Order: sequence, then C-alpha cells, then structure tokens
Amino acid sequence: MDQQARRFGRYDVSILHDGFYEAPIEVLTHASGPAARDGAIETWGRPTLRIVVNCFLLRGPGGITLVDAGTGTSWGEAYGHARTALEALGVSRDSVDRVLITHLHGDHALGLFAGETPYFPNARVLVPATELSFFTDADKRLSTPENRRGGFAIAETLLRLYPERVDTIAPSGDILPGVTLIPLPGHTHGQGGYLIENGGRDLLLWGDAVHLETLQAADPDVGLVFDFDGAVAVATRRDILGRASDQGWIVSGGHVEGFKTVRRVGNAFELVPAA
Repeated sequence: MDQQARRFGRYDVSILHDGFYEAPIEVLTHASGPAARDGAIETWGRPTLRIVVNCFLLRGPGGITLVDAGTGTSWGEAYGHARTALEALGVSRDSVDRVLITHLHGDHALGLFAGETPYFPNARVLVPATELSFFTDADKRLSTPENRRGGFAIAETLLRLYPERVDTIAPSGDILPGVTLIPLPGHTHGQGGYLIENGGRDLLLWGDAVHLETLQAADPDVGLVFDFDGAVAVATRRDILGRASDQGWIVSGGHVEGFKTVRRVGNAFELVPAA
C-alpha cells in the first residue's frame, strides 16, 4: 500500500514532504520532571532530533485543498520541497482553492508566503478561530517570550497578504464535505486536526499533536519546549492517541512518516504502517 498517497472517502490524499527539522536533544521535556526527561533522552540515544516535516494535498469536492503549507523558502534550502512535490503532481500554485491550517507555526504556515506576496494567489486560508485570536492578541504577544513569537508575525503577515481571504473556523465541526475539525490544544492554544471521513477507517491529520512518533507514542508525557502549554499538550496527546486507537482511525501529521494506525500497548501506544 502506498504510504504517500491514498484515497480516503471523497478525497485523494497525498503527503507532501517539505524537509527535515533538526534540533538538539535538549529541546525534549517530560511531564514527570528531570529524571524522566533524562530517561527519554537515553531512550532516544542520539544528540539531535531529526523530524520529518510534511503538509498534505487533498483532491476532491471543491477542487484543490492543502492541509498546511510547509515552510516555503523561509527556512533555507533544506526545506520548501512541498512546492516541488506539488508541481510534480501537476498542481500549480494558482490552482489551489484553499489551505486548511492546523496551527500558525513556521513549518506549517510560512509556505503561504513568497516574500511580500501570497504564494497561493487564489486560495482562501482557513484558520481555527482560537488560533488566530491568540496570535493576533497584542497583550498575548507581549507576554510571550521573544523567541516564541513567530506565530504572531505569521498571523500579521497572513492578514496583510491575504486580505479578505482568511476565514476563521469554529474549533470543531464540519469544514468541507467529509472533513471535520477537531480541537487539539496545547502545542498552540488553537491547534486543530482535520478528520477525513472514510467509512470508519477515517484519516486524522493531527498537526503537531505528536512530533516524535516512536518516543511520544511509547511515552506521551514526552514533549518539546515548543509546546505553549506542555500539560495541555500531554493531555491532548494521550486523548487523541486513545481515540485514534479506539476508533480505528488512520493518522498522519506534520511530523509523521507516511500513514499509520495507533495500537495500545499497555498504558502506552505505538504507531504502525496502515494496511
């Protein structure tokens, strides 16, 4: 079974590989404190994290839809390959009808921009209302450490470059035929995932609910310093892994390799390639 493109209900879904994010192991956190964090670092066994970066192409009702947009050229030559992947699939930037944003971090939203112009000139951009509200709040910006303010700059640029074409969407509910938004807060305050109906074998594109599919599935209390609210991110991760396992959903996300299913292993989980 192709682990990069599959049919789910009304949609042909393709994974668009944008690059790999690399970070020092020190960005790991653990809800149970330093000793548990040291254990997670030992389990990982390498001095750096190398994490795949994806976005997604949906072809179906209403034309061409993206879920997230990758980084574009903003993070250098190691990224931005989703644009090449789109071209290889015969999808021009002008033909994209809409972009569904999971959250406003750079590896998910900077690909919307080409310098000071919109990269997808005919697209509407749909953003969870809670997410856009947070990242356009001046007081929230001032209370956020400067090195964590990227989402605020992205929101400002989005509203400037896509005037009249940014739609806020409720934290949960139907977005498109057969596509539902599920709130997944914690990594950011308004992060959401998109559930695509497929007759019970639904596909959930869960944004950054999971960054490290082996480590965090085995121990959902492992987090990253990039989570705005680590405790909420852990609770969300445990909940969505459990729901995906119980419901038999197929999952993928910004940092998942291919399409996976979730299995319970005692009090933990594992992600395995979807049949």
